[in-house]
Amino acid sequence: MQRKTADYLEVRARPSDRTKGILRLGEITVPCALGRSGILTRKREGDGGTPVGRFGLLQVYYRPDKGLPPATGLPVEPLEPCSGWCDDPGHARYNRPVRLPFAASHEKMWRNDRLYDIVVVLDCNMYPAVKGKGSAIFFHIAREDYRPTEGCVAVSPQHMRLLLSKVEPGAEMVIRA
Repeated sequence: MQRKTADYLEVRARPSDRTKGILRLGEITVPCALGRSGILTRKREGDGGTPVGRFGLLQVYYRPDKGLPPATGLPVEPLEPCSGWCDDPGHARYNRPVRLPFAASHEKMWRNDRLYDIVVVLDCNMYPAVKGKGSAIFFHIAREDYRPTEGCVAVSPQHMRLLLSKVEPGAEMVIRA
């Protein structure tokens, strides 16, 4: 059986703007948004940096009210209005999905903007989650003007669907300084 394309998505910052980057998957090259602090080698909770490293693409979530599930070889699950993600380093569910309402600090996954219409969980500080080393590092939809993220990698909806159609289980994102 022939693989669809390369095993990893490669991300690099543009030399002219550390908050914007280029994402490559095989012969596909697309623009991406990066964290407001650019790509960092030492990630900390709340620093706005996109972490350097090699991260598995673990799980795809999507908003069922905003479109069909993306075609991909990765596991796909619909978001719900009660979907959240714990970003409280002092909580036992740090850097894990949670159901809302949730008392500790968290992100709402069901957002009013388009950013999490499709969102891929990256294996960044997941197993184990080290408190304070960063949470909710995702691959998601970019703002229309590609403004910086809080540390994630983000692309257009069309590019997200294209890229996800080319990846299989075991695919990784490699973020280089």
